[in-house]
Amino acid sequence: MLERFALISAILSCTLLIQPAAAVASCLPAIPVSLNEVEQTASASENQPYHFGFKRSVNGQLPSINEEGFKTIVDRYDAVFTGDTSRKELFLTFDNGYENGYTAPILDVLKAKKVPAAFFVTGHYVKDQPELVKRMAEEGHIVGNHSWSHPDMTTLADGKIKEELDRVKAAASPLTGTDQMRYLRPPRGIFSEHVLRVTKELGYTNVFWSLAYKDWDVNDQKGASYAYHKVIAQLHPGAVLLLHSVSRDNAEALSSIIDEARRQGYEFKTLDELSLKRKAGFGTP
Repeated sequence: MLERFALISAILSCTLLIQPAAAVASCLPAIPVSLNEVEQTASASENQPYHFGFKRSVNGQLPSINEEGFKTIVDRYDAVFTGDTSRKELFLTFDNGYENGYTAPILDVLKAKKVPAAFFVTGHYVKDQPELVKRMAEEGHIVGNHSWSHPDMTTLADGKIKEELDRVKAAASPLTGTDQMRYLRPPRGIFSEHVLRVTKELGYTNVFWSLAYKDWDVNDQKGASYAYHKVIAQLHPGAVLLLHSVSRDNAEALSSIIDEARRQGYEFKTLDELSLKRKAGFGTP
């Protein structure tokens, strides 16, 4: 019925101009074979997977996702890539898929330096390290969702996405003292428009990053100095730092990274503070 209405409307718009039949035919729109084709095309577009990547900051210049093909999608669903790039603010985040003995020292440094952070935890981590999750919350850090089993969520049905996230939230709640979990880091950095839409509807803000380096390979650690220079070289206003807590280099360099960032005039802020600023409105790169 909708197809017929579209076709009739097109014919009327052409014939009212009193054009010859050939001209009328030339001005008619291409009508899809069926509405199902339109829906399938839209569905395919929404489910296109992306691997998060970005143009790195160099010499304090702002990083960019303008060339990656997904900026409009990230913006449409209010996902986080950077904070307020007009201010020297940093947002420190860690991914915690499993424990490698370095989270406690990291928490020690954060406590001594009075720096807030967000820890994105998996189901394995919550089950395996309940005391560390509890400590994160007790010391004022945000505990975020990194999914139960760390899957590629673009391959999951809506119900399975919800299950992956609900299981983490339910398991973490007795440890954190709250049933609220507002922030999500997509596992493996893989996402689609569909995943962003579904997870936003579940109440999550997807948190990506604008500063990172290859720190997750425990068999390729290069020393604290290497980690320090990799991070400091990418500092920029509004940076969302992604570090992996399994890295010995990160744990050993963290104190020096914090000191140098502060020496350069940066302040460490929380994702909650960023959310409030985003609601108030500020420019993005």
